Amino acid sequence: MVRIKVENITEKKTWEEFVLNKNEANFLQSWYWGEFHKALGKTIIRSGFFEDNKLAGVMLSVVEPAKRGKYVTVPGGPIIDWKNKNLISVFLNETKRIAKEYNCVFVRVRPQLRSDDFSKKLFKNLGFIKAPMHLHAELTSQLNLTKSEEELIAQMRKATRYEVRKAMKEGIQVSISTNENEIKKFYDLQIETAKRQKFVPFSYKFLYEQFKTFAENNNALIYSATFNKKLLAQAFVIFYNKEAVYHYGASTDEGRHHPGAYLIQWEAIKEAKRRGMTRYNFWGVAPENKRDHRFSGLSLFKRGFGGEDFEYLSAQDLIINYPKYLINYVIESIRKKARNV
Repeated sequence: MVRIKVENITEKKTWEEFVLNKNEANFLQSWYWGEFHKALGKTIIRSGFFEDNKLAGVMLSVVEPAKRGKYVTVPGGPIIDWKNKNLISVFLNETKRIAKEYNCVFVRVRPQLRSDDFSKKLFKNLGFIKAPMHLHAELTSQLNLTKSEEELIAQMRKATRYEVRKAMKEGIQVSISTNENEIKKFYDLQIETAKRQKFVPFSYKFLYEQFKTFAENNNALIYSATFNKKLLAQAFVIFYNKEAVYHYGASTDEGRHHPGAYLIQWEAIKEAKRRGMTRYNFWGVAPENKRDHRFSGLSLFKRGFGGEDFEYLSAQDLIINYPKYLINYVIESIRKKARNV
């Protein structure tokens, strides 16, 4: 039996070289996602799984403070071979060790695995249960960027293609920025959008630290669409490894009358292609059969670009403290139902 050793990885080069060599890995297990959470004052752990002294897997864990008790999250990870039983066993033991060391109530994992019988059975056998609340986007819309621009335009829904071309004809301007000060404008626009669409906005610090961390490494851009010098919409897009992600968006009331948001997406898609990326991830979408979902309209917009739905395995919880976890489970279940997500 091959012995697997777990070590804390402290060198960015070691971590990034491994992650960037894995097609499924996205920004959630990047070095930068860890740095972002450190900037928020959280404890992070970068575990490396070494098989015969060769790095065979990594896991970024974040200790999340909470009133009902701390918990550990593993966003978009771990990055391991899910057919390797030894690695899976070490992953399970490492998550338990971290949770107990930091006195956490549970561990929440959302791996980069497709939601299917294999992944569901795997986590059930490991002792996990389906989390009452998502950790990151689970049902997503993803666009294959290996096609030509002409093919991508052709596979858009007719209405989407019309809006993109209309934006060009109207003379809508799209600019990009890596300036961290631009996030203040995006934050204000997000507040405006949240009031209109009734969702809970992210804090300024959350957006600022995230954008700053990724932008200074050329991994994030703020897109802004304007018409007659009036702001219509903005998007926060992350470019990492083989994937570009439309992570956050916001729009003005004026933006609802002009197709600026459509042109932003088309420009971001072209930028992702220029960077040699193979997929553009529109991030979370609502199930197509849930017309009453509060994001059904936004999902229609995202799907209009011709991507295919890809569903990741839903967030999975490993319970460490059952009494405290039960309280958390009930509260999160009620909150999810109230938010209609």
